[in-house]
Amino acid sequence: MDCLKIIEKIYAANTSALAIIVNHGTCVAQKALSIADRLEHLNPDRNFIYESAMLHDIGLLHTHAPALGISGKHPYILHGILGRFMLENLKLYRHAMVCERHIGVGLTIEDIKEQKLPLPIRDMVPTYLEEKIVCYADKFFSKSPSNTREKTPQEILENLACYGQNKVSKFLRWMSQFGP
Repeated sequence: MDCLKIIEKIYAANTSALAIIVNHGTCVAQKALSIADRLEHLNPDRNFIYESAMLHDIGLLHTHAPALGISGKHPYILHGILGRFMLENLKLYRHAMVCERHIGVGLTIEDIKEQKLPLPIRDMVPTYLEEKIVCYADKFFSKSPSNTREKTPQEILENLACYGQNKVSKFLRWMSQFGP
């Protein structure tokens, strides 16, 4: 599968949105593949990890994210579920679930209800090893056309603390399994 062709078919050429999606996806994919290499004994699906990392934010196009130069009509929090619908239309069902489940360290029914998020009331939590790896790797990079700086675990933990100790604990568990 050629992920760049899929992205370029959806995003207009020479736009900052295209540059952001490709740059961010590439950074996440490189980090995720290095994690997969350390977990070779668990036999992670490296092709799926790469493809999912490249496509996980494809739904951003339809969100309102002016800081990213994107002026869609939906709230940013919906980019995961919008990406799921987009990839399901391409019959990429496994990849679609990574889109939906990568937000934060995953969203539970309780998170959605407590935060009154405009999302379907269901668990959207990474379940499989490959989903967890992509979700974890995603936390290390901001979205920007040219930024490749990797966040420190401390920066990530400080951000997750705003969402509760359970999110911090989950990230710490992943960090002990996947490495920094």
